[in-house]
Amino acid sequence: MDSKGTTRGNGAARARSSRRRGLGAVALLGCAALALTACGSTKDTAAGAGGGGGGDGKGKVGVVLPLLTSPFWQSYNDYVPKMAKSEGVDALKTVNSNSDPSQQITDINNQLNQGVKGLVVAPLDSAAIGAGLDQAERKGVPVVAVDVAPDKGKVAMVVRANNVAYGKKACGYLGDHVKSGKVVQIMGDLASVNGRERSKAFRDCVKEKYPKLKVLEIPAKWESDTAASKLDTLLNANPDIKGIYLQAGGVYLAPTLQTLKSKGMLEKAGSAKHITIVSNDGIPQEFDAIRKGQIDATVSQPADTYAKYGMYYIKAAMQGKKFEPGPTDHGSKIVKLPSGTLEDQLPAPLVTKKNVDDPELWGNTVK
Repeated sequence: MDSKGTTRGNGAARARSSRRRGLGAVALLGCAALALTACGSTKDTAAGAGGGGGGDGKGKVGVVLPLLTSPFWQSYNDYVPKMAKSEGVDALKTVNSNSDPSQQITDINNQLNQGVKGLVVAPLDSAAIGAGLDQAERKGVPVVAVDVAPDKGKVAMVVRANNVAYGKKACGYLGDHVKSGKVVQIMGDLASVNGRERSKAFRDCVKEKYPKLKVLEIPAKWESDTAASKLDTLLNANPDIKGIYLQAGGVYLAPTLQTLKSKGMLEKAGSAKHITIVSNDGIPQEFDAIRKGQIDATVSQPADTYAKYGMYYIKAAMQGKKFEPGPTDHGSKIVKLPSGTLEDQLPAPLVTKKNVDDPELWGNTVK
C-alpha cells in the first residue's frame, strides 16, 4: 500500500527495478546514501529497534497470521517461507489465529514460550493486540506488525500501505465513472485501523469531491457471509445502486458477485446497467474479474513485499538496528505515526483493465 496519492510512478518503478534484481536481495547499499533518512542509523541499540538490544539477528522467528480464509492471506502465507529464506531469517511454521483476536494473543504467548527471538504479526484488532505486544516487550522480543498498525504497544516497524490512499483511490475511480446516484462501501472490521481508515477516507472523499453521490454503508467485519446477507438486503431496498467499493476482495469479491448474479444485476462493464465495482487486495481472482468485465478496478495490496519486508525488518530489529522517517531505496516511504511508531508504507498501485496484465503485479505471479 502506498503513500497518499501514489500510483505506479517513480516509486513503483524503483520497486519494479528492485524486484528484477531478485526479491531475495536486501537493498542495503542504498543506506549509505540515505543514512539520515529511511535507512537510518544501524547502531546496535534497543531504543532504535524496539527489542532486546544489539545482536546477530539469529534465532527463531514466530509468524502469526490473522486468518487463512482469504486468498490474500493464503498468498502471504505462501510467500513467508520463501522470503524468510531469502532474508536469512529462521522462521517457524506460521500460526493461524482464525479471525479470533483472543486466539491471536494466545498464539503470541505460545510463540514467546517457545523462546522465539522475534515475532512478525498481522494484527486482527488494533487495540486488542496491545496485550500481546506488552508480553513480547516484557520478554525483550522485538515485533514487526504487518498490514495493520496497532493502536498501542511497542513494535519495531509496521509494514503496510497507506490505507487512507486505498479509500481515496476507490472514491476517485467511482466518482469519475459514476456521476450521480447511490454507491455502497462494504467495510472491513472497524476494530482494525485498516477498516477505519479506508471507510473514513472513502466517505470524506465522496463528500468533498463528489457531492452527487450518496454513500450507503455495510459493516461486514471482513466476513463474507455478513457481506452477502447485508448486500442482499440493501439491494432489495435500493435496486438502483450504481457503484460498490469492496474493502477486501479476498473476502468480499465472491459473495458480491454471487449476490449480484442471483439478482440478475451482474452486467459486464460497458453495459448501461453495469454496476461499477472497485476492490482492494490485488488477488488473481480480482484480476480475472477485471478481465471479464465483472469489476472495474482494485488496489493491489502487496502480499509479496509484506512478507519480504516483514522478514527484513524483524532481522534488523533482532540486530538492534534503527530507522528514521524518509524515503527508502525500495520505492516506499517510512513515516512516523501519531503513536511514534514507524511505518514503511509500501507501494500499492491501482489496477484497471489497462494494466491488469502487468507481469510485475504479484497477483499475476501466483501459480
